[in-house]
Amino acid sequence: MHIDHDPQAPAGSTITFDAFLAVDIRIGRIVKAEPFPEARKPAFKLEIDFGDVIGIRKSSAQITENYAVADLPGRLVAAVVNFPPRQIGKMMSEVLTLGFPDAQGHVVLFSPDRDVPLGSRLF
Repeated sequence: MHIDHDPQAPAGSTITFDAFLAVDIRIGRIVKAEPFPEARKPAFKLEIDFGDVIGIRKSSAQITENYAVADLPGRLVAAVVNFPPRQIGKMMSEVLTLGFPDAQGHVVLFSPDRDVPLGSRLF
């Protein structure tokens, strides 16, 4: 599947509200971040806490251009928590951490502008 990162690209095709609800996007807090030198593209390994119900999940994120690994713990992020795990290099990524491309095409993490409870679902 190809995703067009061009901000001038037209909106995607129409979907039903039920299709939107099928994608479970939750807020978590990064509890651990470390370099991921084995990744094909520059990335960090993240451990994200989604609260008591979902717990801590692992993710690989290509965010090295805009973030220092030391600055990531404690940051709230949004992630899709109901995709199947995916092998990324030597790690199994359990969630898809969400972001938007900046003007250079580098990922900017998607997070709320206020503190919200861990595990909160996007609606």
